[in-house]
Amino acid sequence: MRKAKQAMALAMTAALAAGLMSGCSTKKAAVEEPTTAQETTAAGTTAAEEPETTAAQTVTYDEEKNADVIIVGAGGAGLSAAIAAVDAGAKSVIIVEKLGKTGGSLNFTSGSMSGAETIIQELDGIEDTKESYVQDILSNGAHLGNEELIREYVDADVDMIQWLWDHGLSDNEFSMQNDKRSVFAPEHQLYSIQRTYKPKVEDKTKYKSAVHEILDTEVAGYKEITIDFYTEITELVGNDKGQVLTAIGTNSDTKKTVRYNAEKGIIMATGGYSGNPKMMGTYAKNGESYLVGGADSADGKGIRIMQMVGANVDEKNLSYIPSFPMGLEFAEGKGSIGDVYTWKTGGIYVNQEGKRFVNETLDEVVPRETALEEQTNAVQYNIFTDKIVEDLIANNAATMWNLFYAPEDGIGHKLIQSASSIEELAGKIGVPADALQKTVDDYNTAVDSKGTDEFGRDFSGTKTAYNLAVNKIEGDTYYAVPIKALVVMTLGGVTVNKEMQVVDDNGAAIPGLYAAGEVVGGIWGKYVSGGTGVMGPVVFGKIAAQNVMNLDLAEGKETAPSSFVLDESLFEAKKVEKSAYDMTGLKDGSYKATVDGQNGPMTVSVTVTDGKLAEVTIVSNNETENIAGPALEKVPAAMVAGNTPDVDGVTGATLTSGRIMDAVIQCLDQAK
Repeated sequence: MRKAKQAMALAMTAALAAGLMSGCSTKKAAVEEPTTAQETTAAGTTAAEEPETTAAQTVTYDEEKNADVIIVGAGGAGLSAAIAAVDAGAKSVIIVEKLGKTGGSLNFTSGSMSGAETIIQELDGIEDTKESYVQDILSNGAHLGNEELIREYVDADVDMIQWLWDHGLSDNEFSMQNDKRSVFAPEHQLYSIQRTYKPKVEDKTKYKSAVHEILDTEVAGYKEITIDFYTEITELVGNDKGQVLTAIGTNSDTKKTVRYNAEKGIIMATGGYSGNPKMMGTYAKNGESYLVGGADSADGKGIRIMQMVGANVDEKNLSYIPSFPMGLEFAEGKGSIGDVYTWKTGGIYVNQEGKRFVNETLDEVVPRETALEEQTNAVQYNIFTDKIVEDLIANNAATMWNLFYAPEDGIGHKLIQSASSIEELAGKIGVPADALQKTVDDYNTAVDSKGTDEFGRDFSGTKTAYNLAVNKIEGDTYYAVPIKALVVMTLGGVTVNKEMQVVDDNGAAIPGLYAAGEVVGGIWGKYVSGGTGVMGPVVFGKIAAQNVMNLDLAEGKETAPSSFVLDESLFEAKKVEKSAYDMTGLKDGSYKATVDGQNGPMTVSVTVTDGKLAEVTIVSNNETENIAGPALEKVPAAMVAGNTPDVDGVTGATLTSGRIMDAVIQCLDQAK
């Protein structure tokens, strides 16, 4: 029997709040569909009878779910919060996740951790202090961070690392330096002492971060925790007491709308906006050109959703977008850490104008980051020769070159441009030939001087980790590789107090609403310190959950939008006219590609015969069979029948359909 959807106003009354029970219900309340201008509310009264503090918001939903705590986002903060909430007494916790897997940004990082006075340092014989850790974080953040929250983090971080250690981290292998687990991490500004830890995952097919692996395993053992995948929260709703205890979400596969009601509170752990070039471009000079190093789902929508119920956002913090000056663009707008590092043995960087702009061998990360961010399109070209590559290999510094660039099937190989002259090379990379020639000539003169150039680069031959050899830019062949600013996290977001309660423009806590992770702004300052991108969300997620369970719900606050709300246009999908895939010029053969799947990788093989698509096979997948089954069966057949990857997705399995299409296109690209 077809179920009629009933319009329900989301202004929650005290009667409804008192009647909420833990659990899930698909049964509709027996409320007659409104037939006049007055909409029926959840309590059965009319909007006209509601207090002025309650907005008459009407929504149609298919399902209603209730729990002690609702957590939005299944990243490090969300998983940690769920565990902590149950440990603090929650009988039911629902995590709402818009993707098909947990982890959030932890799926895009090796998961470096950091902490002071930890069990790991104790075992390594390293003496450290929390105060030193605090001061390093403040310094690394240009003294623009929130010292109160940083101190809260540092104090709780040591206990969190101990918890992880006791729950399996002690069994993990670690990347070592000098036979110690405690290391210096050169990808960030170095700490004053070894307090970064790089544990390796046990299951490399599912995880990139050991922290994610441990949290995910622990969450799976809690019967009180449920995860609703493929469901995106689009709205928060305040009740007539000013408490934010309701969230509205839509499942992208089933297309059903779900209303989530929390008894104790909602924790927003939706991540930052590193996957939203439009938003980054609004707050950073060349932000729209930054490569996205994480999930496209990191779109910043959670920030705006909270602003609509009063959350304060310091707009200045939204410009705090740290980048890595080492982004390899493996697909349009998408990147990973993958510098060629030939500057270590004599290569140089030039910008779009053909000029150098920084000391490439500087051992401080931040100046190199900010210098690239200021260049046109946030791109730099690594200029080098065969001799420079030979020296890179000889100095055992060619890991990235050997992995990404030298192999013909390496993801960076296609980016290499080569030429027999500087003028020809300039034409291939689109920079002024005269400017590039002058840059190379000036650089070679500086090399001959055996001194220091205008950028501070040393040519004396003194060997350092970032300056392994001195070479001129000269030889039979010249090479260029574009490297772009890469972003994996952002530092702006909503304002919270030390209890992780979201606050309004006056600094008052919004009852029932908490936040943790990248969606929170202003904690670290302008730049991030090594390991805090992983441990910060995990620690603050735990703190938020403990306070949700232990603090009383306040009343008497009106729910209204903040005085500053992000423009809705920042979240509109970029409209791209999709043209049919060009099937000409395909070489016969068998090709294979792997893409991210629902619960793990999906591998697809393609056979091209007589220049046409002859076979598409799903070699392996980790999709949910009862949802993805029709797509796994129908989409490959439709592609072969039509000799094109551009086929309609299967209703109810659009995400799986899209993954198959992406994998097949990657295979066909190999056949070009």
